[in-house]
Amino acid sequence: MKCTVHIDPSREEELLIYAHRETPLVAELQQLAAAQESLVGSADGQYCRLDPLSVFCFIVQDGKTLAVTRQEQWQVKFRLYQLEEQLGERFIRINQSCLINRHRIERFKTTFGGALQVVMQNGFTDYVSRRQLKAVKERMGLL
Repeated sequence: MKCTVHIDPSREEELLIYAHRETPLVAELQQLAAAQESLVGSADGQYCRLDPLSVFCFIVQDGKTLAVTRQEQWQVKFRLYQLEEQLGERFIRINQSCLINRHRIERFKTTFGGALQVVMQNGFTDYVSRRQLKAVKERMGLL
């Protein structure tokens, strides 16, 4: 596959994809381009455009959806199910209040009771719910 990037500050950003057929890579590029355009976070009166690749996970806390990056948390206006649809295969729902970036997982830990805990590269940890356990294992290739 050939890739060409032209940096021109005077032009509007645009992503063109020429492909012989629809592939998972093409679908992921489309989803990332759509997410890049509309993912804005806010914190302490500041607003920031968030790159989905830099987000470790999205969590719901006190009724607010937060994007967790390496050192910060930004509030986003979307609900988890909307982010899940928008971001596609890169993110996995692990429980009712957490959506993780599968490429930012450091490791999985099993507990004495058989629960599966996810440890992210930034130190964030959360548990996989029993309802999501099979889907997470399938998507990560653990089954």
